[in-house]
Amino acid sequence: MTLRVEFDEPRCVAAGQCAMVAPGVFDQRDEDGVAIVLDAEPGPEYHEEVREAASICPAAAIRVVEG
Repeated sequence: MTLRVEFDEPRCVAAGQCAMVAPGVFDQRDEDGVAIVLDAEPGPEYHEEVREAASICPAAAIRVVEG
């Protein structure tokens, strides 16, 4: 099964929850704290973390597409 991360940067409120939950997939820009996606198609070992990051994102800026 594949998983793809879609990130809506303008919606991001820089809470950092995604980077804390899935640091192998998300990080934050130093200048403003807005999230960045390090790996838009992470391996299976990151799938649960990515799903959790999407579910706890306060701005609903992360979408997980599985197929």
